[in-house]
Amino acid sequence: MEAKVYFISLGCDKNYSDSEMMIGELSAGGFAFTNEESEADVIVINTCCFVGDAKEESVNTILEAAEYKNSGSARCLVVTGCLAERYRDEVLKEIPEVDAVIGTASIGEIVRCVSRALDGRPENCFGALDSEPFSSDKRINSSGLHYAYVKIAEGCNKRCTYCIIPSLRGPYRSIPMEKLIEQSRRLVSEGVSELILVAQETTIYGSDLYGCKSLPELLRRLSEIDGVRWIRIMYCYPEEIDDDLIEAVATLPKVCHYLDVPIQHASDRILSRMGRRTSEEDLREVISRIRARIPDVAIRTTLISGFPGETQEDHEETYRFVNEMEFDRLGVFAYSREEDTPAAVFEDQVDEETARARRDELMELQQAVVADVSETLPGRVMEAVIEGSMPEEDVYVARTYRDAPDVDGYVFVPIDRDRMSGDYVSVRITGVRGYDLMGEIVE
Repeated sequence: MEAKVYFISLGCDKNYSDSEMMIGELSAGGFAFTNEESEADVIVINTCCFVGDAKEESVNTILEAAEYKNSGSARCLVVTGCLAERYRDEVLKEIPEVDAVIGTASIGEIVRCVSRALDGRPENCFGALDSEPFSSDKRINSSGLHYAYVKIAEGCNKRCTYCIIPSLRGPYRSIPMEKLIEQSRRLVSEGVSELILVAQETTIYGSDLYGCKSLPELLRRLSEIDGVRWIRIMYCYPEEIDDDLIEAVATLPKVCHYLDVPIQHASDRILSRMGRRTSEEDLREVISRIRARIPDVAIRTTLISGFPGETQEDHEETYRFVNEMEFDRLGVFAYSREEDTPAAVFEDQVDEETARARRDELMELQQAVVADVSETLPGRVMEAVIEGSMPEEDVYVARTYRDAPDVDGYVFVPIDRDRMSGDYVSVRITGVRGYDLMGEIVE
């Protein structure tokens, strides 16, 4: 009888990519899957611990799953991902229901680890963080959605002072291009039409393997795959965006005119303390170059408020910058003090209340910025992909090229006839509703 697996994926889109590869490996290894935790023989949890809230969610999820072990419903509980890598000893000591822990460099060992745990011979797996990143040709599009996150590299070399990722994921290692092409072809064969490229940093892809930045070449190769409609790039470090990348985005028809460029702050003093490799002047210059070459580009960014030592003047400098730059999409996170990072021991820690208040001020400003930017959109016709429907309001929910899944907005269009999620339509924008748009389908 096949052992049934219940798989839980927490955290970021890069983690989700790992989860789908592990699911594919388990499926090829003869395991079945269930959507009911109570029916599972095996529960696998792919964890996150990037910030405090993510860590708490991961621990709570493990404890909830442990109850199925205690009740005898589940035979095996396996924990993998960033929390497993960072707190391997604590997980095993404090949660005895956990049978096996798999580190971030050993997810390719998932079948062996689960099989041994089921046989009563559990084994923890931790590989070298500088080893070749795992990429499975057995990956399964488990969500059934029309988009998929394709992780093109593992690890990071930047070592920003607030970030624990290099300690959990190792140095930057690109996944060979042929493996990414093969994985993408498989995803497209399963109904995926939008490839979303992710990594801790996408812009230096290939530098370690091919001796030069190779993201533009990867974009060209992916564009050649029949069935791919959109290619979207996330996590572009501003200092690494060069003219070759801008030109590729501008000229390759399948590449969305959308760039996610996390800047984190605009004060030179705070950028330096963060270990970032840009200045306000650098940021203005690269944003100007992008917009000059791609006038209809949508730029998304993220900021951290309340970083240690941030003064009111630093905050106001960022506030002015956001107001002037008019980012199309923006997210702000209140600084999270993470142990084992340089910033955790910095003097002049900003209290949580102040950090959150500054975050709220920036997000309130962004609402006004988006309102101004959106005023230019009514009347434009854009391609959009149907995400689903809201029958009670008689509308389809769709996304344009300007919106990444889960983090950006939507366009709502009246239901005209039966359409499926994943269908692409032309939409004329007719109005604005907060961060979202209203439109109508045009033939």
